[in-house]
Amino acid sequence: MALSISAVVLFLVLVVVLIRKSGLKAGHAIVCVLLGFYLASSSVAPTINELTTNVAGMLGDIKF
Repeated sequence: MALSISAVVLFLVLVVVLIRKSGLKAGHAIVCVLLGFYLASSSVAPTINELTTNVAGMLGDIKF
């Protein structure tokens, strides 16, 4: 499934606007799910996965 970056950016902006203007409601949650679905099938998915893995690794290395 091919997806252009513009659609992902559009969903991201829509989610940010919905969260900032009002509380997260059912309709907003559906938009968030769609954003996640399209991000997972885009070319950005491996980068996001690597970023979250690295951040989790850094947080795991913090000594208190």
